[in-house]
Amino acid sequence: MTLEQEQYSRFFIVREMMETADVIRQFDVQRALDYAPTESRILLTGEGSSRLFPAKRAITAGMMAGYDQVLVTEGATQAAECRLDRYEVYAASNSGRTAEVVRLIRHCRDAAPSVRVTAVVANGASPVAEMADRAFVLDCGREQAVAATKSVVEQALFYHVILADANGGDAVDLASLSAAFREVLTTPIPAEIVRMAVAAPVIYFAGRTDGVAEELTLKTNEITRKKSDYLEGTYAVHGIEEVMEPNEILVLIDPFPDEEAKIAEVLTDGVGLSVISIAARETRFPTITIPHLAGLGPYLQLAAGWNLLVEIGIAASINLDKPARARKVGNEFSG
Repeated sequence: MTLEQEQYSRFFIVREMMETADVIRQFDVQRALDYAPTESRILLTGEGSSRLFPAKRAITAGMMAGYDQVLVTEGATQAAECRLDRYEVYAASNSGRTAEVVRLIRHCRDAAPSVRVTAVVANGASPVAEMADRAFVLDCGREQAVAATKSVVEQALFYHVILADANGGDAVDLASLSAAFREVLTTPIPAEIVRMAVAAPVIYFAGRTDGVAEELTLKTNEITRKKSDYLEGTYAVHGIEEVMEPNEILVLIDPFPDEEAKIAEVLTDGVGLSVISIAARETRFPTITIPHLAGLGPYLQLAAGWNLLVEIGIAASINLDKPARARKVGNEFSG
């Protein structure tokens, strides 16, 4: 995608995706560190895009690096059914008006008043921000498109920075990440990959539990209006092949090298399914190749997925900013 062509630049979502590189570069690390956790158990909650990539990327990174904290995530409504008195809660809501998050904060006040709640919002004058003990207000600015983009990445960076610092991890190289993110967004997607995806009635995403594939599944619904499904880990070869159709497509996010042969056997040869991948290396499938940045791959995988989805929407003549049913705030608090 490129802002130099009107077919892209006329959409808010494309402009906001491109703004994400600047959001990364300008991220205020020192301000974020003022919101560092103090407890050993941390719940990262929210709904939809405010939880999938930000929370799950943080949890996966923590598991891989051996963080001292126990990091968990649940949707806000399910979290209210859990015992939270030994947790510190971070509640992300771009609008600050997400009804489930408001209810969870109220629940904490009633059932576990000792729990500290940190809001992560784009709107400081909002119920979530005002009810929380403290609020980190994003610098990305308001999003006009229904599908959240730049806010998702800033939320993820916030968790990334405070948790890495708390565990003696490396500082995020914001300049390198910003440059690579912009490069990935503007790299042309092979026409054959776009053609296959446009023709597919269903787009599957398979990958780790770091939120990338799951977030792209949601974005596929919002941006391309196609049905989509997230296949965790290697689930793609553990039964779902029974109902897959040859005209569908699977997007592998950084596939496990040892699993590529089995995926080809079961899905490409067995089902006749089209399979592509997003990775920092060449795979046996048609690959959207991204730069390698140690510890930062999920951000670039997400950017590559955005790029692909925009190309699908443009090729299908879809108004990327105006889905028929999806709303900016899925379940808005009123009261």
